[in-house]
Amino acid sequence: MRCATCGSIFDPARLERELKAIEKQLEDPALWSNPAASQPLMRDRKRLETLLADDAELARRVGDIEAYFELAGEGADEILPDLEREIAALRESSEALEARTMLGGETDPLNAIVTVHPGAGGTESQDWAEMLMRMYLRWAEQQGFKTEINDLQDGDEAGIKSATFTIQGEFAFGQLAGESGVHRLVRISPFDSAKRRHTSFASVFVSPEIDDSIEVNIRSEDLRVDTYRSGGKGGQHVNTTDSAVRMTHLPTGIVVSCQNERSQHKNREKAMKMLRSRLYEYELEKKRAVTKQVEDAKLEINFGSQIRSYVLQPYRIAKDHRTKVEVGDVDKVLDGYLEPFIRGFLLMKRRGASGVGGDSEDEMEL
Repeated sequence: MRCATCGSIFDPARLERELKAIEKQLEDPALWSNPAASQPLMRDRKRLETLLADDAELARRVGDIEAYFELAGEGADEILPDLEREIAALRESSEALEARTMLGGETDPLNAIVTVHPGAGGTESQDWAEMLMRMYLRWAEQQGFKTEINDLQDGDEAGIKSATFTIQGEFAFGQLAGESGVHRLVRISPFDSAKRRHTSFASVFVSPEIDDSIEVNIRSEDLRVDTYRSGGKGGQHVNTTDSAVRMTHLPTGIVVSCQNERSQHKNREKAMKMLRSRLYEYELEKKRAVTKQVEDAKLEINFGSQIRSYVLQPYRIAKDHRTKVEVGDVDKVLDGYLEPFIRGFLLMKRRGASGVGGDSEDEMEL
């Protein structure tokens, strides 16, 4: 049985035609010597194959639910819990697929480079920054994505001073692009002997890991490269050579660093890749600003600038101030449950809405 709604969303006949056209292009042996041309085609082929598989899966689920309805109509009341469970699973699956259909930007299919910085507040905000890092790493794990820590600066007592990591997976950037901004935590501080309530802030910046199909030119005279000794908590992170690399792009002031590898050459290579990605996103932001009626304001990591709040005391809720999406199980959110916020942001973006709620904007530059 075919799912009528599935066809209206995915249009499998059109997708199959597009897939055949791409596969025909990929049959050309000369194409494989040109990564700039082959990589986008390979990415498009994988996207189309995924959409066709999703369409088939939705049709299967709808068929199962119709079979349950037929049994229920014949008086088999014992299958009602199974029917309710299947309907809930179909709803969750269809919402996730709906969000994926809204990812049509050039960089949406790419890997994501995520940078987390604590705001003012010392140990409190550094601990919060580490909690955010864990949240995104847990989300990536639940999606079946790979992760790689590029740079990690431990806090003085707890938490982190900064972290940069790459999430490798299909549409990782497209899904996480809306996470850029200031995140606010309200809780009883574990570092306060008086057990008072504290508010902490941390910023998140997400950029696409661009590949060879996107050209970004960096002049050597615009680049300052510093090497330093990698730091860490001991063990395998101890490094006795100046293998860590920090790159500063002088015209923009963008700074990236990598200390994950023991080889300075590999750290330099990864740092350059991160810098190219940051510069690409920087240029895109400049172009977006031209088309906006009001330019995005550069916000401090402080009160009034947050895009999302995570409240653990006196009540418990995670709320996005742009989309108004709320999740009562904040512990689940901090353990990587970001789907409602991702879907809400994509829906808002599709409607063409600018930021709502306080001083935050649809897209922020930090």
